[in-house]
Amino acid sequence: MKTVHVSTGKPYDIYIERGILDLCGAYVKKLSKAEKAVVITDSNVAPLYKWRILNSLEQHGLSVKTFVYPAGEQSKHLGTISEIYKVLADFGMTRKDVIIALGGGVCGDMAGFAAATYLRGIDFVQVPTSLLAQVDSSVGGKTGVDLPQGKNLVGAFHQPIAVLIDPDTLGTLSDAFIADGMGEVIKYGCIKDAGFFASLEGGDALEHIDDVIETCVSIKRDVVSRDEKEAGERMLLNFGHTLGHAIEKLHGFSGMTHGMAVAVGMVLIARAGERSGVTQAGTADRIIALCERYGLPVSDPATPAEMAQAAKGDKKTAGSKINLVVLKAIGESFILQLPTDELEAFISPE
Repeated sequence: MKTVHVSTGKPYDIYIERGILDLCGAYVKKLSKAEKAVVITDSNVAPLYKWRILNSLEQHGLSVKTFVYPAGEQSKHLGTISEIYKVLADFGMTRKDVIIALGGGVCGDMAGFAAATYLRGIDFVQVPTSLLAQVDSSVGGKTGVDLPQGKNLVGAFHQPIAVLIDPDTLGTLSDAFIADGMGEVIKYGCIKDAGFFASLEGGDALEHIDDVIETCVSIKRDVVSRDEKEAGERMLLNFGHTLGHAIEKLHGFSGMTHGMAVAVGMVLIARAGERSGVTQAGTADRIIALCERYGLPVSDPATPAEMAQAAKGDKKTAGSKINLVVLKAIGESFILQLPTDELEAFISPE
C-alpha cells in the first residue's frame, strides 16, 4: 500500500492499494462513528463496483442506501443534488453518518458538494474509479456543480475523511477515459515537475500507473496543504483549465471530456506564452507530442473569440481581469493576471 498524508485544516490520508474497494467498510468504521452510509455512483460504475462497496459497508454493520444517477457531465447540476438531498433526508442521515463517492470526477464533485451542504456538512469518503479522479479531482476538497453559464460555478471546499484508490478499477476504462486522465497527469509535470514530465516522455505511464498516481497526488497534496482555499499557489493546478472549461462549455459538456479539453487548453496557453516571450521556446511542441502520445487532442475548432467569450464566466475571473496559469518552462509555472478583454488577443495565433 502507498499512503499520502494531506495536511489541510481537516487532515486525512490517501490510500493507494489494489483491492481496497473491499476494505471500504473497515476504513469507514475506523475513521468515523457512522451508522449509515449513502453510496453515490453513476450508471456506468454501479454495475461494476457498487456491490463490493455495499457488501464491505454492510459487513461492518452499516445500514446502506445507494443513489445512482445517469453517467456524464450532463448530470452535474443542482437538480441532481436536490435528488441526493431527498435520499439523504428520507434515509435519516445524521451528522455522524457518511457519504461514499464511488466513481469519477463528476461523482466526487457532486457527492462532495452534497456532503458539504447537507446538515451544513457531513463526512464523505472518495473512492475514485477513473484515472482523472484518482490523480486529481478526488484530492483537495473541491466540490461543486455546473450552471448553464459555466463549469463548477456553485461549490464548496470540503475535505474527505479519506481517499481510497484502487488502481485495478482502471482496467475497466476505455482508451478515451484513460486519455482523459492523462490530461491531468501531464498537467502535473508541466506545472511542478520537469523530471516527471521527462519520465512520461521516456516511458509508458500505464506500465507503472501506481507510481504515477502517487506522484500526482503527492504534488497536489503539497500544493493544497500550503493553499487549501486557492488564495495563491493552488491556482497553478488550473493550468489549461481556463480555456479547457471554455471549450467544454462550447461543446455543451458533451463529447469533449475534461481531460481532453485541458490538453487543448495547455497547448494554447503554452503557444501563447511562447509568442509573448514568457515561455521557453519548444515547450508547446513537447506538450503536443506527449498529449498525442496518449491520445489527447491538441486543437479545437472553436475560435479564439469564442473561447475568450466562453471564458468570461469562468470562476478564475476577478473583476475585469482573469488569472491565467502560464509556464516559464516545463516544471515551472506562474500566474499571469490579464485584462479579460485581452484574452482573445493573447491566445490568437496572429
